Amino acid sequence: MRIKLTAIMLVLSIGVLTAQQRKWTLEECVTYAVENNLSIEQFELDLESAKIDESDALGNFLPNLNASTSFSSNTGFSFNPTNNEPTSSTANNWNGSISTGITLFDGMRNVHRMNRAKLNAIAGQYKLDDLVDDIRLNVATSYLQVLSNKESLKVFRAQYAFTEQDLKRTKELVESGVVPKGDLLEIEATAANQEQQIVNGESNVLISRIGLAQLLQITDYENFDIADESFDIPPSDILNNSAKVIFDKALSFRNDIKFSQASVDLAKKDVDIAKGALYPTLSGFANYGTRYSDVSSIPDSNGIPYTPGFKDQLWIFDGVSYGAQLNIPIFNGFSTKNSIKRSKINLEKTKLRFEQDKLDLESNIQQAYVDVKSFSKAYEAAEKTLEARRLAYLYSKERFDVGLMNAFDFSQAQSRVDNAEADVIRTKYNYIFRLKILEFYFGIPIRLN
Repeated sequence: MRIKLTAIMLVLSIGVLTAQQRKWTLEECVTYAVENNLSIEQFELDLESAKIDESDALGNFLPNLNASTSFSSNTGFSFNPTNNEPTSSTANNWNGSISTGITLFDGMRNVHRMNRAKLNAIAGQYKLDDLVDDIRLNVATSYLQVLSNKESLKVFRAQYAFTEQDLKRTKELVESGVVPKGDLLEIEATAANQEQQIVNGESNVLISRIGLAQLLQITDYENFDIADESFDIPPSDILNNSAKVIFDKALSFRNDIKFSQASVDLAKKDVDIAKGALYPTLSGFANYGTRYSDVSSIPDSNGIPYTPGFKDQLWIFDGVSYGAQLNIPIFNGFSTKNSIKRSKINLEKTKLRFEQDKLDLESNIQQAYVDVKSFSKAYEAAEKTLEARRLAYLYSKERFDVGLMNAFDFSQAQSRVDNAEADVIRTKYNYIFRLKILEFYFGIPIRLN
């Protein structure tokens, strides 16, 4: 028994350790966010509600069917329900009926309601898909931020490792009297500053990891981490397309634009539904009814009154009625007229919103296009600057090692290298992010490799 318990605990421990050691890729983060986002679940419920509305609209075309029954008992003066003559005896009466009705014409409002319900379900799907797009983009942005902070932290630690070597060498030179102690203090100050950079870098990594975990709605912040990968600038030919070409393609598939267009179509149907109230409504109806009374009295074949049984009365006193009803609207206090005006105003508002959404999309694409070009040049410039700073640092180090440069000037050269490396990382990930946004507008899924 103890062996079995030990085995179970070992399996559980391995499972927990595996979960804690998991490193999330971008694709895994995006998939998890889409599958577990609460807002998406809410929109999915809205879609279910829209399907119910569509079922309601279909039901308006079908006839209704209702049944009713009643029982009453009268003591004292009353009227016999079979011959309408007064009576003072106790009477027990039962009535039953089945009725149906159907709308034959209502100004096409039921047709428009059906079409609107279908459009509303489609619009809801567009809205849900647009939310998924936003979540993917937000997760990718947060993921890239974690990568950027991690890479910066690696640079800070590598810089500190080099400074520790210089610090050790300078201590030896000071002890041997080759360089003054002030040079050692300068390098120690540089090392302390780099230690502070490492602390800040670790904080930035932690904060960005927590931010990504919150997007995924994961609360185990301590054990959550992304894959330790380093990404170069991904190859892309997106700039072979003009901003106009990218915009024209975005109009054809972007879910936010489709939702905006669907909103216009919905507003048009609302106008049609409101106008339908101007027309007459024609409906048909049919009713079957029967009744029973224990004081019923009818003559038999010899003319002698008698009270038929319950089953016989159901057949004797049954009847069918049917007909049609026409309602013609004449005046309703401007209600219909004002409803049409409101729906037309709403239609114009949705048209303006649709045009504004297209303008916003075009503006965003133009900005993303310019950003990609700008950050591409900024990244190239940062790399060239870093290369120059490194060469200058090596030259300064050679001079410092032979005592031709003081520690302050040497630390400045090293600081310029540090800043250049940080600038390369910043411009690199800014460029990658802007590139992925522009590709996203062109319909290319977000991937980092």
